[in-house]
Amino acid sequence: MFNPEELKFDENGLIPAIVVDSVTKKVLTLAYMNRESLRITMERGLTCFYSRSRQELWLKGETSGNYQHVVSITADCDKDALVVVVEPDGPACHTGEVSCFYNPIFENPEYKEFSLEALSKLIEGRKIEKTEGSYTTYLFEKGRDKILKKVGEESTEVIIAAKGDDKKETIYEIADLAYHLLVLMIEMGISLEDIHRELASRHVIDKKVKQEKMT
Repeated sequence: MFNPEELKFDENGLIPAIVVDSVTKKVLTLAYMNRESLRITMERGLTCFYSRSRQELWLKGETSGNYQHVVSITADCDKDALVVVVEPDGPACHTGEVSCFYNPIFENPEYKEFSLEALSKLIEGRKIEKTEGSYTTYLFEKGRDKILKKVGEESTEVIIAAKGDDKKETIYEIADLAYHLLVLMIEMGISLEDIHRELASRHVIDKKVKQEKMT
């Protein structure tokens, strides 16, 4: 285990700490620590930083309730920067955003990849700003019963395709089901992070096998 005493703090006694969500791997914020705040962080298991503007220690979440529970702290090769992996209780940013990094400046179209997060935001946008002719908007306008009906229908389609051992068709139907599940999630205010955290909390999944009684 690396000795924290070997860390290199700058001329002001500070070291940058990049805070990362343990589940989503999203960078939440960039803050600074001094030796005292690092000690408190390690002792309490909650992130504690040094405010350069107020020139004082501050325990993240002490006012907002959005504590960050520390999973691990790792130093870089030069020993002058930290990555702090956490399980957050709420948004990291004072604006209410999950991450402080939410202002895109440049995206190379050649490397723009599909993501469930981007699809989720698109679907959410169709609920907030109604788009004429949009199937997604149509589902939100019809309401939860219609959305649930579609989830049921698509689940059945997945079963039929898989039962028929049609891999291509099963992939197609699973994609349909995933889309409609995202619509349902947004309708109910459930985020992808909620699902990530639920799955991450299940460290051990036991499968119980029902055995027929011997007669």
